[in-house]
Amino acid sequence: MAKDRIKRIAVFTSGGDAPGMNAAIRAVVRTAAYHDLHIFGINNGYEGMIDGDMRRLDIRDVGNIIYRGGTILKTARSMRFMTPEGRKHAYEALMAFDVDACIAIGGNGTFTGAKIFSEEYNIPIIGIPGTIDNDLYGTDYTIGYDTAVNTAVQAVDKIRDTADSHNRLFFVEVMGRNSGFIALSTGIASGAGNVLIPEVDTTLERLVELLRLGVKRKKMFGIIVVAEGNKLGSTQKIADKVKKAIDFYDTKVTIIGHMQRGGSPSALDRLLSSRLGFGAVEGLLAGHANEMIGLVNNEVVFTSFEDAITKEKKPNQNLVRMAEILAI
Repeated sequence: MAKDRIKRIAVFTSGGDAPGMNAAIRAVVRTAAYHDLHIFGINNGYEGMIDGDMRRLDIRDVGNIIYRGGTILKTARSMRFMTPEGRKHAYEALMAFDVDACIAIGGNGTFTGAKIFSEEYNIPIIGIPGTIDNDLYGTDYTIGYDTAVNTAVQAVDKIRDTADSHNRLFFVEVMGRNSGFIALSTGIASGAGNVLIPEVDTTLERLVELLRLGVKRKKMFGIIVVAEGNKLGSTQKIADKVKKAIDFYDTKVTIIGHMQRGGSPSALDRLLSSRLGFGAVEGLLAGHANEMIGLVNNEVVFTSFEDAITKEKKPNQNLVRMAEILAI
């Protein structure tokens, strides 16, 4: 769709919330206003799209939101949008508002729906990667990832104080269902003794061996960062097995949980969100469609939804090796 054919854009957030989504919404609205476009905000993701729950946004609506966590448009997962009937209702709702193109802020599931919808109804859609897991191919960083890591590191720093005071071994679980990016960065930044992530094969025997070496070196406490999707099982089960093998430490488990999704976005997330929100609008005007915008080597790039959701993004192996060496 040529630039002169796009007059009205709808923006929405979908799936899990991530710090920086509001900053992205702000950038989208202000860039659209600069280009004299009408911009509509859809409430509650695809659910709101199906119900026609959308409103006109202007610059005043996005004032003072760049620092706020969550999303002013709210977010939801939609089972109805997974059906042809649901998508048909969504299309009819968009047409009722004369929407020419959409900007979807979310993760894998959001872009899977956007890909199907864009192909079925020929609506240009640009995706902005908003997920703390940082697991989307086609961008070095996703919105919310840096803030989530900072939140996890702050928590581990506090846990370290009590671990040191009580001669304890803490297993700290961070989010990352199928991705170890948060765990790896948190482990390195917090000086953890080990990191367990889905992308690296390890064994309980190897973990116990490393912990026993620490005991021999008079290491009086320890912290192991565990991605929730690691291959050894639940964090509690891992801790119980380690406790049976090594009784030197008082073993504890802490699950940081959804705290990682909240809070004011970091400066890096605000900058990333602003660049991607700005680039998404200008990308639509330049003819991009059915693509995700991302940042690779600090340059804005566009990746097809197909590649973004199907190609695997793996942690840097040099970082994995470094984490192992620095944990000695």
